[in-house]
Amino acid sequence: QVQLVESGGGLVQAGGSLRLSCAASGRTVSNYVMGWFRQAPGKEREFAATINWSGGITYYADSVKGRFTISRDNAKNTVFLQMNSLKPEDTAVYYCAADPRSSAQAMSVTSRRAIPYWGQGTQVTVSS
Repeated sequence: QVQLVESGGGLVQAGGSLRLSCAASGRTVSNYVMGWFRQAPGKEREFAATINWSGGITYYADSVKGRFTISRDNAKNTVFLQMNSLKPEDTAVYYCAADPRSSAQAMSVTSRRAIPYWGQGTQVTVSS
C-alpha cells in the first residue's frame, strides 16, 4: 500500500505563493503517475495537475495553467505543486493522488473513484 501525506498549505493573500509537498511512503512511487486535485466547499473534487513517472509530461487544468507547476523528486518519493499568483478562487483542500497504471493524461480526466491512492488533503486559503 501507498500512503500519501500532503503539507505546505496555509493562508496567503491574493497574488502570493505557496508550495505544496506530497510525501509517499509504503513503496516507491517513482513509476507512478502522480497528481494534485482540489475540492472547494460545496463543489466536486477537480483536477489541477498531473505528472508522469519521469516528470517529462505534465497536464494542467486551464484554471491553473501558467500559475501552477507540478514537479517530482523520485529519489525522495515526493511530488510538489508550486502555486504562484494565487487567487481567492484557488481556495480549496488540495489532495495528492497516485496511480501505478494510468498516464498523466488519463488521470486528468478519469473518475476520481478510479484513482487508487489519495492523501488526506491540505487546506489552502487565499484571502482577497
